[in-house]
Amino acid sequence: MTQINHKNKVMDKLKSIFLCGIFLLYSLQTSLASVVSTGNFNNDFFVTWSPSHVNTSADGRSRSLKLDQEAGSAFASNDMFLFGQIDMPIKLVPGHSAGTVLAFYLTSDQPNRDEIDFEFLGNVSGQPYILQTNVYADGFDNREERIYLWFDPTKDFHTYSILWNLHQIVFMVDFVPIRTYRNHADKGVAYPRWQPMGIRISLWDGSSWATRGGKDKVDWSKGPFNASFSNYTIDACVWKGNARFCRADSSSNWWNKEEFTSLSWKQRRWFKWVRKYHLIYDYCQDNKRFNNNLPKECYLSKY
Repeated sequence: MTQINHKNKVMDKLKSIFLCGIFLLYSLQTSLASVVSTGNFNNDFFVTWSPSHVNTSADGRSRSLKLDQEAGSAFASNDMFLFGQIDMPIKLVPGHSAGTVLAFYLTSDQPNRDEIDFEFLGNVSGQPYILQTNVYADGFDNREERIYLWFDPTKDFHTYSILWNLHQIVFMVDFVPIRTYRNHADKGVAYPRWQPMGIRISLWDGSSWATRGGKDKVDWSKGPFNASFSNYTIDACVWKGNARFCRADSSSNWWNKEEFTSLSWKQRRWFKWVRKYHLIYDYCQDNKRFNNNLPKECYLSKY
């Protein structure tokens, strides 16, 4: 009997050690899945278009893109992410920027891609920039919204942010929410929740559509056109091939916590202010475009 009890005790200890090992491994994988970057472009991004038009400071803390008649320019993140928040301070193309498009977005680069877009549409001198946002889910978009910014985005850096979690996508300007797209998958609305996405930034010629529907083209005599970036932050779950690590309720995955499932009361006040005074186009108000059959999410809550 004593020998049996001893064996049982040994087995219990081994089980405890085994379970602790699994827990530690899971915790380690979860923590490794999350990354906080404080902004070295050389470490976190690679140039995807026209290296001669991409200028990075010696310390890697700032970068600029150039557009001229020869080419535009672009760069992309080394990693893919599934949920988190990206904050990108940007100073937009100054002066006569008609026809130019600066895009800052997340994309899965799949045929049925998910995508979360900021697009800054240039304008003639003296006219305000238009900020267009869009959401692709399972390959479908047509979810454009446009606002006028309440400041001159060419004079200084302003922070443009994307918060993306299982519950909502929040577009922010200087941490003011300008748009939300909620997870209403249970009601038949597509939502980006399975495909990891990378960060993409590009500056290019959008003369065919960007300014007044293509009426104002890029005036190359005003170029070259330059946009600048600095001191970004990536606080997101790096894709390692298993979605459960990014969906886990852990201290590193702070975006999954209850307080980020919807806008706070303060955020809702700012959100309503933007919608009331700065919104100039909302696909959910465009009955003509959709033949009086608006997308299902247009009738559902925004927060």
